[in-house]
Amino acid sequence: MAQAAADIAIVNAVILPMAGRPKIENGALTISGDTIAAVGPAAEIDTQGAAKVIDARGRVVMPGFVNCHTHIASNMLLRGLLEDVQLFEWLKTMWRLKRNFDPDTLYWASLMGLVEMAKSGMTTFNEHFDAYAVSPELEALKVVPLRATLGYGFADRGIYEPITDWSWKALETFGDRVAQYHRSGNDRIHLALSPHAPYSCGADMYRLVREVADAEDVVIHTHLAEGPQEIAYVAETYGTTPVQWLHSLGFLKSDVTAAHCTQLNDDDIRIMAETDTRIAHCPCCNAKLNSGTMRLRCVQEAGITVGLATDGPASHNTLDMFQEMKFAGMIHKDRTGDVEFLKTNALLELSTHGAAKAMNRPEVGSLAAGKKADVIIVDLDKPHCLPVYDHAAALVYSARADDVVTTIVDGRVIMEDRILPGIDEAEIRARFREKALALRDRSF
Repeated sequence: MAQAAADIAIVNAVILPMAGRPKIENGALTISGDTIAAVGPAAEIDTQGAAKVIDARGRVVMPGFVNCHTHIASNMLLRGLLEDVQLFEWLKTMWRLKRNFDPDTLYWASLMGLVEMAKSGMTTFNEHFDAYAVSPELEALKVVPLRATLGYGFADRGIYEPITDWSWKALETFGDRVAQYHRSGNDRIHLALSPHAPYSCGADMYRLVREVADAEDVVIHTHLAEGPQEIAYVAETYGTTPVQWLHSLGFLKSDVTAAHCTQLNDDDIRIMAETDTRIAHCPCCNAKLNSGTMRLRCVQEAGITVGLATDGPASHNTLDMFQEMKFAGMIHKDRTGDVEFLKTNALLELSTHGAAKAMNRPEVGSLAAGKKADVIIVDLDKPHCLPVYDHAAALVYSARADDVVTTIVDGRVIMEDRILPGIDEAEIRARFREKALALRDRSF
């Protein structure tokens, strides 16, 4: 039986498949439905009869970026509001605004974040809801259908004490949310449990999160060992480190994505390797908030899965993986004193295949037959990229978010030639700006 023609064929492309596979200088990729049908040298791929053909001549085709730790809805509203402060001061001030969030404001903030990610080539993201309201983003994802793991945020102490009752109730009834939303949208939308951090959640809450995760078969996404203040709090309260405390609770497993991890000692690293806990590495925001720099070389040598992430746009301040790759390469070369550490291909892997593994979404992050069709096309024919002697080097150290020209998610073209079909960006920008300014005015 003859094979059906592809829905989309991308031709004349330089393809970076990732997952350790070599670059294809003159390649083609075909998509059938939501899945990559074939990828390889042009001479080996049948593109005849494809419903849509995209000519990527002179451009790079690669997996969509995977942002394995971020806060979209809440942090879009906080971007640029409080700068030049340390983490805990920042958190206390931001809580003043979070207490005044409302569903409509969060909806337009979510839409704005999704548009920014789509236009920067991010196709999958791992949301930690410190807005404590998930429904507005679920609605926004119907308009801009990226792939997402949505982590319901929980806390019961410190500045987050006001959400204690909500957190316990949400945890105790989480199975209802799983039944309604988990693996919805053709399996694009997953749910997760997101206890905030060891300084904002007690032992009973972490234990219940573990019980619910095991019962409902969902993943966990938490902040861990983020900065010196957290280390001091846990040492004073529990007499140990955050990693060792969570390990003593039986919490750490391969279904946990731990964000930041800038304050790991040797025993912490050993425990995370033994439990197969994954790490979302956010170098830009960690440096900006003076939270420290993760010991990436030691972490990788221990065999821990690591992916790059932007954190939220209030602390980075953009949803731009190109910036994250470039800064990661530079800061780790400086900290290790080794210019050969974190080569360009390694940085691309961290932002795609590694990040997908770090957030337990193995269906994406590389280009291969059978993988979900999350694909981006990047135009390097730009003054700030030329001459392109090496495609990986141009992507990591020269390219920018607005060099992404096409974004495909689940086999659907979300952006083409920098335009999001069916999306009124001007209205989203206007409504978001209006809502954000009103939030600021009623909060201060």
